[in-house]
Amino acid sequence: MSGRVTVFPIRAALLGALLALAGCTSTGPAPVSERTGTRTAAKAETPRPSQIAPSTTGLHTVQRGDTLYAIAFANGLDHREVAIWNQLESADRILVGQVLRLTPPPGAVEVMPLDDEAAPSARPLVEEQVLREPQAVLLPYSEANWAQATAPRPPAVAVAPLPAPAPVSAPLPKPPAPPANAGAVAWMWPAEGTVLGRFGAAGGKGIDIAGERNAPVIAIAPGKVVYSGSGLRGYGRLLIVKHADEYLSAYAHNESILVKEGDTVAAGQKIALMGDSDADRVKLHFEIRRYGKPLDPLNYLPERS
Repeated sequence: MSGRVTVFPIRAALLGALLALAGCTSTGPAPVSERTGTRTAAKAETPRPSQIAPSTTGLHTVQRGDTLYAIAFANGLDHREVAIWNQLESADRILVGQVLRLTPPPGAVEVMPLDDEAAPSARPLVEEQVLREPQAVLLPYSEANWAQATAPRPPAVAVAPLPAPAPVSAPLPKPPAPPANAGAVAWMWPAEGTVLGRFGAAGGKGIDIAGERNAPVIAIAPGKVVYSGSGLRGYGRLLIVKHADEYLSAYAHNESILVKEGDTVAAGQKIALMGDSDADRVKLHFEIRRYGKPLDPLNYLPERS
């Protein structure tokens, strides 16, 4: 009896040890609560950066992601003017929290391009003819004076009249300025598709080209990417390319952007894919600007066959 009593506890202890070991080596799934917490953390989204809107105060406080080109573009200004007004050493160096003025300081002189000035006009200098009549002189009577007065005079010599001044012709009208790209760059269409909105109408400051999602968007001319992002209100994913120092081209509402700021692009290079970011449909909103002022792209792009 006593021998049986000692056997059962030993077997029970061994069985408990085996069960404990099996529990430690189990590879079953982790509790749902742990996985749920990890998955929720993975879904956390980064806050959307602030967007640049036209200033109503003449000032702009630089936020993270802003560039001088984007700030000037949003306010219809030339980035070089903004740099001068704020005494910036470089257009590529602005600081977060810096307050930029968007109006010229007192006493600033606006410099306009040469082809916007009125043609100088010349006025000929024509002096009026002065007529001088001989004046009579009263001489005392004497034989000599009488002889001089009554002496026969030499025959008068006919003097040809002075030719009348040639009529001054009005200055020729100034010929219209050639397209800004003439002889400099060959513009290309930025995308295939139907033009929906035209300059000044539905297209606003540019034109809208309808197309298929992920259709290629190309650079219209050689240049440098000066902005790539979604920080301008109403433009979605936007690219701005600088050409020939004074021109900018802008490509908005892209599905994705294929280049980054600072990249040099060639004419016809694929730089983005068409999309509908911040737009009501898939389309490319395209602008050309000179000295910060919007131009009608249809006056610069070649005619389509």
